[in-house]
Amino acid sequence: MVKAFVLYGEAPDPQRYAEHVELCLKVPGATFRHGRVFGAAMGDPPHAYYAEFEWPDMDAFKAAAKSPEFAETGKDAMAMGKPFTVEFAELN
Repeated sequence: MVKAFVLYGEAPDPQRYAEHVELCLKVPGATFRHGRVFGAAMGDPPHAYYAEFEWPDMDAFKAAAKSPEFAETGKDAMAMGKPFTVEFAELN
């Protein structure tokens, strides 16, 4: 399983993020989830919002990563104007 996870420093505007979700749902072969970060094990959480894409395997991820739909999600995320990071993980 491969995941791309997005961590936002500030929560996005809910209406604007709903538009972003529509783009994310078009990424080939991916399951998309998102939600508010509500706490941390110690202290305040450094992030306010979380999103993830999940693919069943590396081949599915590689195919999606080359897609125009995946590229569009990145462009749209930047257009929202909120700071974020994206990381990728391969799970056993």
